[in-house]
Amino acid sequence: MQKTNRFSYLLSTRSWLLADGAMGSNLFDLGLVSGDAPELWNLIHPDRIASVHASFVEAGADIILTNSFGGTRYRLKLHEAQDRVAEINSAAARIARQVADACPRPVAVAGSMGPTGEIMEPIGTLTFEQARDAFAEQARALAAGGADVLWIETMSSREEVEAAVAGAAAAGLPVVCTLSFDTNGRTMMGLSPADFSQISQALSPRLAACGTNCGVGASEVVACIHNLAKAVDPGVILVAKANCGIPQYVDGAIRYNGTPELMAVYARMARDAGARIIGGCCGTTARHLKAMRDALEAGAAGPPPTLEDLTAQLGDVSAGARAQWGGELGRGAGSFSGAGAARGRGRRSSLG
Repeated sequence: MQKTNRFSYLLSTRSWLLADGAMGSNLFDLGLVSGDAPELWNLIHPDRIASVHASFVEAGADIILTNSFGGTRYRLKLHEAQDRVAEINSAAARIARQVADACPRPVAVAGSMGPTGEIMEPIGTLTFEQARDAFAEQARALAAGGADVLWIETMSSREEVEAAVAGAAAAGLPVVCTLSFDTNGRTMMGLSPADFSQISQALSPRLAACGTNCGVGASEVVACIHNLAKAVDPGVILVAKANCGIPQYVDGAIRYNGTPELMAVYARMARDAGARIIGGCCGTTARHLKAMRDALEAGAAGPPPTLEDLTAQLGDVSAGARAQWGGELGRGAGSFSGAGAARGRGRRSSLG
């Protein structure tokens, strides 16, 4: 196993894997202040970053994501740290690697790579080459620090997905990519799960896994996994990483209303819908993750959930996701950004 990529090894030996929970929202409980760059804590407070990773590993995570979501030079520029990409990202991977290696069972380190925060051509000014080079810079640093896989997450546009995957290729590691279908069953830039399936088939390198993260709640993520499972080829590995319920403003802070019991139901439903890698996004703590692990270990996968079962147990889904579930992929059926999106949006920042 020493010569085998840990991520690839785990996928080849397990029917499902548990990814970790949220880094940013857990760092708030450790003193992070809104507006701060959590990525700088890799250098300032590495012990606090390690403690979050360790809590997830103890709860049963098979994959932990590095504290590098906003680690491109474009995001770090907001904190005048654009020239510290290599230092910050390699430190993020080293911290996670040390925690993973201290565990007696195999734990894979995923190098988190979030959006640049810029709008790409033709709508914006960021070129494909500029974005690709920024992602390549981050990917090389994460690989140098010990990442097993590069984990591109919370994407919304075709152009940035293509640039991120092309940049990640520079590191020579497996690549995972997840989109946030947070706008009526589509991404903010209008992509549906079916669109993502088509895009992924043309990517080079081919993705080791694909799926969805963040979004507007566990029920919507399960619906997106169901819709993505219908669109992808057999054998494609799907990833579900849902927010822990819906964000609410409580006592001056953002809190997510998802309980460990709800996340346990979500974990089982996501697996039954077709996901092989299941984790939590914003608001997910080690306590939630432990409940998810216990639920997944309690029994084998069952039949895919019906839409009625899903909404009864996890809550309603958007009109767009519901239309896609029924096979209506056209915009005339309500499966388009903004149509009937009655639920609140929970866009993830680097503090997710």
